[in-house]
Amino acid sequence: MPGLGSIILPVESQSRIDRFVASSRFRTAGAVFTDLDGTAVVESEGRVYVSGPMELGLKRVYDAGRPVALNSLRFPLSVLRTFGAEWYRIAGTPIPVVSLNGSSLGRVAPTPEGDLAYHEIAAFPLEAGEIEEVLVGVRGMLDAGVDDLVVFYYPRCWRAGEILWTPRAERVRPLAEKYRSAAAVHAEPVSALRERLLAEPICMIFLLVDVPEDRLMAYQHTQRTRFVTHRGVDKLFGAERMAELLGVELEESVGAGDSEMDTFLRGVGLAVVVGSQALELKGRRDTVRVRDSTELGVVLGRLAEDTRQGP
Repeated sequence: MPGLGSIILPVESQSRIDRFVASSRFRTAGAVFTDLDGTAVVESEGRVYVSGPMELGLKRVYDAGRPVALNSLRFPLSVLRTFGAEWYRIAGTPIPVVSLNGSSLGRVAPTPEGDLAYHEIAAFPLEAGEIEEVLVGVRGMLDAGVDDLVVFYYPRCWRAGEILWTPRAERVRPLAEKYRSAAAVHAEPVSALRERLLAEPICMIFLLVDVPEDRLMAYQHTQRTRFVTHRGVDKLFGAERMAELLGVELEESVGAGDSEMDTFLRGVGLAVVVGSQALELKGRRDTVRVRDSTELGVVLGRLAEDTRQGP
């Protein structure tokens, strides 16, 4: 496992981190909010894990007494099944989690029996009218001939996991093989999908249109992907609510993300943009760019060092 000392951040990045800690109240009122995929975890050959430098950086932040909250599109059961145990081993304490694009807040922590589970704190499910709006769009796409449509939906009951719907029965098996994280794949009329979506609280719906770009262009109002949550709910909303629950201030905190979905980067004091995307998202005080989770681990180590040193 490579140590943090073997990876050197640019001097300007180090200075930005130092200035943020010195000029903010991160030491006493801040936390770290981090996206997962593409940011804090690595995927290789089907395995999702925390890199060595990232693990070291996280340990130092925890040792410095600052909380770390996950802020991800992943559903809670996915977090548990992939790297939940590994992250809990690093943290040694319940893990605050903002999942499903801000619509579910909870903690990953052991049950009395010793198994890790997701303990919901708050949830912001879709209203019936919002679900009906989604269904209007689904019917419109089907009427326009876009039948390579997949609807992913995520019930508030975290144990239900991820459920898929397709209008084509012949796609059930290929979809089940492709999306092995799915608890079920249904092929049925839109009316049956409507009954399912209205039968229980749903936190998030994801629409995927799996057609070639040239065919997609024929439908003016069709997006290839679309995430639907309750109005006003996104990763920034979730981070704001989680900051309140943790007793920290988002503006005094650090956030790390890699895509435009990571809207919470606009609310933190120091934003760490991971990867090469030219994101418009910037921290309220400053922004640092790093190449990958390895360098993010070094940033966390620097934050922890500055925190322990004190003013």
